[in-house]
Amino acid sequence: MNGIALHAAGERPDEPALRERAWSELLRQEAVRQGLLPRHDDLEAPALSAGDRQVIEQMLDRAVPPTVPTDDECRRHYEARRSQFVHGAQVHARHILFAVTAGVDVNKLAARAEQALLELTHAGADSQRFGALARELSNCPSGAAGGDLGWFGPQDCAPELANELFRQHPRSVGLRPRLVHSRYGLHIVDVVDRRPGRQLAFEQARDLVAMQLAQQSRARALHQYMQLLAGRATIEGVALAGADSPLVQ
Repeated sequence: MNGIALHAAGERPDEPALRERAWSELLRQEAVRQGLLPRHDDLEAPALSAGDRQVIEQMLDRAVPPTVPTDDECRRHYEARRSQFVHGAQVHARHILFAVTAGVDVNKLAARAEQALLELTHAGADSQRFGALARELSNCPSGAAGGDLGWFGPQDCAPELANELFRQHPRSVGLRPRLVHSRYGLHIVDVVDRRPGRQLAFEQARDLVAMQLAQQSRARALHQYMQLLAGRATIEGVALAGADSPLVQ
């Protein structure tokens, strides 16, 4: 990154860790350029202290100030996504988790997950087979109970699962026809039952809508800011295709 090594000689961080270091170093160098952090004379990127991270966060706040959406913007967002603004919605679901962990062959893992899903969706599949496969294959503790997760709401699960179960398909029950991807891995998901909850009026949901719009707006602006910094830098050995640094999430 501009002539600064992102790791020690002989160290081999994986791709996500390397990208995280690259984004952190890119931001540190910008803070140095602005006179917010002292220069670093070593040729290897330093670890960021808590104080360094605070300085960088303050720099980002100045570069990308928060925006306040208008009532019209909030109402349009609400009307287009009414199913997201339901109070008390719950699902009773079970799943089989194929966890993506360090060193795992993701292609083989995905192939095994697809094979299991195909077996479960076959017309003659035994109704007890889901539980048996969960006990055999799932990397979640729920596997011991046949994958049963019990009743839960959108706030009780990974955002990717909440999006799939409560937003994209808010009324569907039964086995999901495709694998669900989350930060934990690949899931085969079966929705056993639903409690629909109560639709919130716009006036009740307005603050939540405004928060979502503000977060989305800032995420886009931060992405653009980070890409601008990356475009000015000389970067070797790592591809920064998107602003996925934890510092800007």
